[in-house]
Amino acid sequence: MKTYKIIVVENDEDEQFFMKEGFDSTGLFEIITMVKSGDELFEWLEANMDSQPDLILSDLNMPGKNGYDIIDEMKASPVYAAIPVVITSTSSTPTIIAKCLTRGAADYVVKPETFIEYVPYVQGLYQRITDKKLVK
Repeated sequence: MKTYKIIVVENDEDEQFFMKEGFDSTGLFEIITMVKSGDELFEWLEANMDSQPDLILSDLNMPGKNGYDIIDEMKASPVYAAIPVVITSTSSTPTIIAKCLTRGAADYVVKPETFIEYVPYVQGLYQRITDKKLVK
């Protein structure tokens, strides 16, 4: 099984903690870094040009550059356009999902309702990435 290198963009520290536990316990992903905003994401990408991820998993609603901004900037950049961005949020509203996908998100995954559900969330994310061939 391939292990995907991932950057997680999430502003909530509790959510970061439980996401990391879920990702680490499955062994399906290698978290390169966790950042709290789109601003931090782009700073990290610029400073680490030799360590680009296979995938970026980003929360939608954050202070500073949010998930929409991340999609827009990644797609507009010749350097980063090929890196898939998967948006994650508590919202399952079809218009929000459609807006993200129309803007160029590779996928949209609804966050689990409780922190203890992150292992199945990570396993489902891995399956979606594999099934949809999101990573080259």
